Formats: sequence, C-alpha cells, structure tokens
Amino acid sequence: MARRVAWSSRLSHHQKEIGVRTYKIGYFIGSRSSASINRILSKALIRLAPHDLEFTEIPIGNLPLYSPDFDGDYPPEPRALKDAITASNAILFVTPEYNRSIPGPLKSAIDWASRPYGQNSFDHMPAAVIGASPGQIGTALAQQSLRAVLGYCNSRQMTAPEAYITFHPDVFTADGDVSDESTATFLTDYMRDFRVHIERVLTVIPRP
Repeated sequence: MARRVAWSSRLSHHQKEIGVRTYKIGYFIGSRSSASINRILSKALIRLAPHDLEFTEIPIGNLPLYSPDFDGDYPPEPRALKDAITASNAILFVTPEYNRSIPGPLKSAIDWASRPYGQNSFDHMPAAVIGASPGQIGTALAQQSLRAVLGYCNSRQMTAPEAYITFHPDVFTADGDVSDESTATFLTDYMRDFRVHIERVLTVIPRP
C-alpha cells in the first residue's frame, strides 16, 4: 500500500526563504520501444503532477555504450546527458524490467552520467523510481536493481511510497489519461510525495 501525504497550499519554510519556484525534473524512460508502456506511464505522471514541477525528458536512444576509454574526452551525446542532469533539480526514472533487471540502455546512461571519476552527476540528486509492466509484479526486480545502482551513485532516493504498476490498456490512453479513479489517485499521491521529497532534500543539500 502506498503512503499518502497530506498536501497543503501553504508555503513551506524552504519556499519562503527562496521564493516560490518551479522544480525542474529530468526524466528517463528506460525503454527505447516506440510502443513503450512506460512512456505512456510517464505522460500520466506528468499530467497528474503538482503544477510547480516542470518536466524535460533526458533521452538515451542515441547514447553509445559506456567505456572508460572515453573518460578523458566524452563524446557529444554523453556530455549532453550530463548537462541535462546538471540542469535538473531532481530525476524521475520510469523503467520497464528486462530479464529481471534494468534495461541495458538505461544502465549505460547511468554509467555515463556517473563518470569520469569525481564527476558523478547523480551525487546528492533527488530521485524517484517507478515502472509499469503487463505482469503482476510490475517491475519490482528492475526497480530493486536500479535502486542499488543509484544508491552507489549517492542519489537521494525517495524510498516510499514504492510504485509497481500493472499496466492495463483500458486504464491508460496513449496520451496519458487515466480512466481508473483509484489508479489516478495513487499516481497523483505518488507525484505529490515526490514533490515533498525534492523539497526536503534540497532544503538540506541545496544544488547550485
């Protein structure tokens, strides 16, 4: 069961100090499929998110596989990846599960972002993980693997609520509309909790 946090329109102490702001969320789609159900899920999450979250996809489709040979001179695509993460206040991962783990392109993207040594783009970055699958366990094992990787990268992850979405085509439209009220409520609460998590992390560890 997901933890639900009461949402208030009152300004927090953090917001009062820095002024009301928009948090920039970079998001990764772990699948490269043109018919990705996780891309549909990402559209639903964006629709249901608090209005002060601004979303920009960080694409991974054109990234080469990571190799330490490039640590001294990154190609343009990985440099753009790291710049996009640096420009974000928080990162949202929306991922499928392949062979009970993380899709290869997503893992390679994280490897690029965490290197070269001493230039880890995920260090202290607020992050959340969610995923959809036609199966009943809804990407649970992929998320477990991804959380372990992000933990090593020192990302400040939202640990609760966890969200494992069993995808039903009659619930989600291609544009991200959610017809089932309980699913829409769950995803709305998830994004509100993510908003709270971002603010808490950035209050303690402000980003440049």
